[in-house]
Amino acid sequence: MFLKPQTTKAAPKHTVDPANQPWVEKYRPKTIDDVSAQEHIVAVLQKTLTSSNLPHMLFYGPPGTGKTSTILALSRQLFGPDNFRNRVLELNASDERGIAIVRDKIKNFARQTPRAQTVASDGKVYPCPPYKIIILDEADSMTQDAQSALRRIMETHARITRFCLVCNYVTRIIEPLASRCSKFRFKPLDTSSTSLRLQHISSTEQIPVSLPVIDTLISVSGGDLRRAITYLQSASRLSSSTSPPTEITSQDIHEIAGVIPNPVINSFAKVLGVDIIDDSGMDVDDGGRAKGFDAVRGKVKELMREGYSASQLLSQLHDLIVPHPTLSARQKSQCAMVIAEADKALCDGADEELWVLEVALKVHKFLA
Repeated sequence: MFLKPQTTKAAPKHTVDPANQPWVEKYRPKTIDDVSAQEHIVAVLQKTLTSSNLPHMLFYGPPGTGKTSTILALSRQLFGPDNFRNRVLELNASDERGIAIVRDKIKNFARQTPRAQTVASDGKVYPCPPYKIIILDEADSMTQDAQSALRRIMETHARITRFCLVCNYVTRIIEPLASRCSKFRFKPLDTSSTSLRLQHISSTEQIPVSLPVIDTLISVSGGDLRRAITYLQSASRLSSSTSPPTEITSQDIHEIAGVIPNPVINSFAKVLGVDIIDDSGMDVDDGGRAKGFDAVRGKVKELMREGYSASQLLSQLHDLIVPHPTLSARQKSQCAMVIAEADKALCDGADEELWVLEVALKVHKFLA
C-alpha cells in the first residue's frame, strides 16, 4: 500500500519589516545618481552604463563616503534584479580572505562564463554586459599572499570578470594590484550634502529635527554619513521611547556618540592653563588655572569617575589645543607629542587614568 504524496506549500519569502530595518540600509542609494557629493566619480561611472568597457576598479577613501553603495548601485543598474545574484560576488570584512579563499571561491567564480541575458522580471531593460563583477570590500585587510595570488586571476579572467577593490587605506594595497585598477578617490562628504541627506531622512521618517541638531550630527560624525544616519536613528528611538515623544537635542546626540560635552572639555582645559576663546574671540574666564599636582589629579579623578573614555578625552583636548589662537607653535607641538605618546600607550592597553594624568601634568607644565 502506497501513501499518497502530500503536496507541500513553498515557504513564504523572507521579508524585512521596514520599521525594523537599519536606516543605513533603508536609505542606501539605489542608483549611482543617488550617491551624494561624489560628482566626478558618478560622472565617470555613468558612461559605463552605455558601454561594456568597465575596467578593474579601486575605490578608496574614508569610511561612510559611499564606496560600497556606489559599486552595488552600479551593479544593480548593469545587471538588474534577476541577474544580480549570479553576476556579482561580494566579499566583505566578515569573510575570511586569505590565500585559500582567493584560490578557491574567488577563482572558481571568476572562471565561470556569465549566463545569457534573460528578460527582466520588472519589465525594465538593463545593459547586462558580458562579464561578472567581484567586489572585495575592506580589501586593505587582505594578506599580502592573498593580494599577490589575486594578480594572476585578474589578468587571466579579465575578459569575463571585473574586480572592484574597496578599501580605506590605498597604501595597504600592493602596487602590482593597484596598477591593474582605475583608482577612484572618495572624499569626505561636505557639510551641505550631509545636511540635505539627513533632512531628507528625518522628513521621510516624520521626525522633527532642528538645524542645530543636524549640525551636531555632522560635527560628531566627521564626514561619515553612515555614522550620522546611525546616530539619527538611535536618537529617534530614544526620543520615541517616552510618551509623548521628546524632542531630539544636541545633548542626546553627544550622549549617543560618546562625545564629551564641550563644557566638560573646556573645564578640563582651563585647569591645565588653556584659555577658552569664544566665537567672538574673547577669553571666557570660567575659573582659574590649577595650582599644583593635587589640583590636576583631582580634576582627572573627577573625569574618570564620570566614565568618560580616555581616548575620546585626549582626542578632544588635542582638537582644542592645536588650532588655539594664543598658544605658540612650540607649545602646541609639545602637547601634540605627549598626547600621541598617550594614544599609543592606550592602544597597547595601558591604564587610562594614569595616562590622562600624565598628559594633564605635562600640558600643565608646557603652558606654565
